[in-house]
Amino acid sequence: MSTLIEQARELFDDEVVTHALARDVELPYGAGTAVLITLENGHDHTKPTTFGPSGLLSLDEAIDAAAARTDICAIAITGKPFIFAVGADLNGVPKIENIEQARAIARLGHDVFRKLGELDIPTFALINGAAMGGGLELALHCHYRTISASVPAVALPETFLGLVPGWGGTYLLPNLIGVERAGKLIIDNPLAQNKTIKGPEAFEMGIADAMFEPADFVEESLRWAARVVKGETSVQRPEVDRGSAWDQAIDNARFTVEGKLHGAAPAPARAVELMAQAKTRTRDEGFAAEDEALAELIMSDQLKAGLYAFDLTQKRAKRPAGAPDSSLARPITKVGVVGAGLMAGQLALLFARRLEVPVVMTDIDQERLDQGVGYVHAEIDTLLTKGRVSVDGANRLKGLVRGSLSYDAFADADFVIEAVFEQMAVKREVFAKVERAVPPETVLATNTSSLSITEMAAELAHPERVVGFHFFNPVAVLPLLEIVRGERTDEATLATAFAAAKSLKKTAVLVKDAPAFVVNRLLTLFMGEVLAAVEEGTDPEVADRAVAPLGLPMSPLMLLQLVGPAVALHVSETLHAAFPERFRVSEQHRALVDSGTTAIFGPDLQIDPEVRELFRGGGHPLTEDEIRDRALRALAKEIRIMLDEGVVAEPADIDLCLITGAGWPFHLGGITAYLDYSGISQKVNGAPFHPNGLRAL
Repeated sequence: MSTLIEQARELFDDEVVTHALARDVELPYGAGTAVLITLENGHDHTKPTTFGPSGLLSLDEAIDAAAARTDICAIAITGKPFIFAVGADLNGVPKIENIEQARAIARLGHDVFRKLGELDIPTFALINGAAMGGGLELALHCHYRTISASVPAVALPETFLGLVPGWGGTYLLPNLIGVERAGKLIIDNPLAQNKTIKGPEAFEMGIADAMFEPADFVEESLRWAARVVKGETSVQRPEVDRGSAWDQAIDNARFTVEGKLHGAAPAPARAVELMAQAKTRTRDEGFAAEDEALAELIMSDQLKAGLYAFDLTQKRAKRPAGAPDSSLARPITKVGVVGAGLMAGQLALLFARRLEVPVVMTDIDQERLDQGVGYVHAEIDTLLTKGRVSVDGANRLKGLVRGSLSYDAFADADFVIEAVFEQMAVKREVFAKVERAVPPETVLATNTSSLSITEMAAELAHPERVVGFHFFNPVAVLPLLEIVRGERTDEATLATAFAAAKSLKKTAVLVKDAPAFVVNRLLTLFMGEVLAAVEEGTDPEVADRAVAPLGLPMSPLMLLQLVGPAVALHVSETLHAAFPERFRVSEQHRALVDSGTTAIFGPDLQIDPEVRELFRGGGHPLTEDEIRDRALRALAKEIRIMLDEGVVAEPADIDLCLITGAGWPFHLGGITAYLDYSGISQKVNGAPFHPNGLRAL
């Protein structure tokens, strides 16, 4: 074993080793004896199977032992229940000290996996569960693949984190299913919030050669493998178009990457070029290029930042800082939703789907109520059409959601959430009426985006049961839930809120009762700097384009249109009232709202001429670099203030909020991480947010 691999094993000292357990199986139909290798790390499905150096070497030994035999007809690989394999063990990656070690890890994966595609006997991957990253690449190296119809996730998420599929993915997948389809897994899905596909879609795309039901998946796969070995079943794969279609797909992928990231992250662009070269390169050349790309990216700041962001969403999100003991949480057997608008409808559907309890919506008149309940039922029908729920499931969900014009329908509700007009007087009036209809222990939650929880609860008989429960739109997509503790919110209420968030499958972050909380406070500041530049005379397109190098999911003015100019103005006014020296209200923004215009951009994605006229500013235009620098400096200053105020427990909570609530890119590693490694936090505050920089991430 090389010295570099020995060093790598030492770096991965906490590796959960995946063992390759081999046993002989007799294939049916007299096909002969096969070696079945099961990937097993000794844990249940809550600890997915990954590959570190020791795991790769275990698989290497199993393959070599099988390959040395002359009495077998095939090798098959499968995983433990529910999991095939989900890629490389990333825990040791931040400890890699130099590019030679990184290159050794890249080559080791290739050296082990490629044996499966270069043996004289057929090899089969039996994909029984989740196959992601290196796990999917392992399957791609085999001659044949079967997949279970119940597989929940197939993906190559590497570019999402700041890597490339470096153990064969960028070479093998395009040459198997074509570069356009491969690009969906390598580029499109990772850049769409790390989307995955299910087993049936992977089969339809040509990733797998056969699909079987989960109950007897391995047995059916081995029967199919026996027929392949005996020559009774042949696998017909469509010929990959290596002509102009390949080049066009690559051009489209380059356009997608540039359009979304504007050069902010190197990994997706590197993956596109590897796919482009896979058209003409040999296997050796393709794998060598992957080795170099993977080694260089492993040593990059972007990967360290991406792994930090990944760790936040996978670990910190599951253990919210400051959450009370879960044993204090009260059960929720019925939910009330005050309001029947779009947000209320989204909330009603979410509670019904996740908690599976009755949900009652209320509003001021029957027409609005019917529209709200109708919206929920229509969304359930959409879920049915997409196969997300069964017919029985759809009927059951519809039965759980109903409407009432009276708050008396909340008499036995354990949890009531309001989603009415964002005005303090309205919300206080609603809670006063609800309180008279519900028991003293019923939790009263508000979906306010900026108003004080403490003030909202001040005149209630039981202010201790009021809590902020701030969702982000669209509710079904964005994971973040800001749970806001008012000055008098008690532990039982808070524990119930966190338990509900967990059942709703949301990422909950505990936030102090401060104006606009976390995400809206920072986004309003960020957007305010762009609007200020426009007001000073910067062309609106220039100002809007200024932050494009960050690779954010949408530009500031596009976000303003999505949120709604009136809603954004209300938040700006709230923050200006609280912090007039740091938050100002753009008069152009106010004029936009007064005009009644909601669409800033026309169908051609150009700024509407009437809006452009409203945005006409002074005579001191700024450059894109000046605007971006000013906006980032303002964020660094405000985050420091928020941390000093105790709005959240740590910088990591700020990062988690922006990643899960505002789509802050993984490759930037969270806003505080980015401000640190770009040097801005040091310049503005005199110190980084993370004392040891990227080494602390």
